[in-house]
Amino acid sequence: MNTVDVRLSWRHATKRYFLVGFIDANLRGASQVFLQNNPVTGLIILVAVCWGAVNAQTPRAAIGAAVGLVVGTATALVLRVPHASVGDGLFGFNPLLTGLAISIYLRPGALMWIYVVIGAVVTTVVTLAIGTVLKTWNVPSLTFPFVLTTWFLLLATYQFAWLRNGALGQPVLPHSLDPRATRVHVTGAFLTPSMLKDVSEVFLIGNWVTGVLILVALAVNSLWAAGAAIAGAVVSTLLALWFGASAGVVAGGLYGFSAVLTAVALGGVFYHPSRRLVLYALFGIVFTVVIQAALGTALAPVGIPALTAPFVFATWLFLLPKRDLVPTAHRELPEHDVIKTR
Repeated sequence: MNTVDVRLSWRHATKRYFLVGFIDANLRGASQVFLQNNPVTGLIILVAVCWGAVNAQTPRAAIGAAVGLVVGTATALVLRVPHASVGDGLFGFNPLLTGLAISIYLRPGALMWIYVVIGAVVTTVVTLAIGTVLKTWNVPSLTFPFVLTTWFLLLATYQFAWLRNGALGQPVLPHSLDPRATRVHVTGAFLTPSMLKDVSEVFLIGNWVTGVLILVALAVNSLWAAGAAIAGAVVSTLLALWFGASAGVVAGGLYGFSAVLTAVALGGVFYHPSRRLVLYALFGIVFTVVIQAALGTALAPVGIPALTAPFVFATWLFLLPKRDLVPTAHRELPEHDVIKTR
């Protein structure tokens, strides 16, 4: 049985058996974090997340991601969201990220898991709400439901005695960066793992193996998407170093993960690749790095991370002028699609 036969058999099974269809929707939901629509891509991404979580000795992060994914998809079914949207995983990826973030940033415990479930359910509702608002401008909600919901959930923990912060940093007033923090000997041994962590940190995991697996997952569905992710990682890392960002932060991939998503969105999904688009997407990547630094400053006093907000804001701003750049239809790529150049 060749690949096409396997794919057709799987599609038939997803339509015939509810459980198979539910599994397929969840796998596609994992792939939709990178704006892909492929169950194999989603499966590899989930393996990558599990590897990174276990390697970091935080297996609860992988469990939180899985709980968020499943609860979010199930909630969409209960709310009778159109089957096509649920089947494409569009209501799974934001709750996945919410469950992942809560399980990482809060100390483990029974209340934390209740919080994860609450967050996943609410993220699905927020996805519907934001999607309704953004129809006016014909732009996708991207990961903003995850960002908004998680910001509220994390800020609320400062007022709840039994929900304790774990990995969240302490609120601090903005201050100038010490130039000594920017000193680094730029070598391949420094740049390569840093750029791979740019990819893995989309899932709040700083692990270069996870980054490699995610790139493989993207290549399974779209070589354009994989290439765009690599370009986003390279440009954002070099730009952050050139501007004098903290070497430790750059090494951890914290200046590049939103830029990676912006690169995939602008360079591999929402626009037809062209010479003109390369420059346009490049500026999108550059501005994402600037927004990353700006939000780092703005959110420091309240002690919450920017998450993927820089990606969301930059991509929205670079999608709104789409009429002048001949956009593709705003849909995620099915697994058999590869964007073709003109």
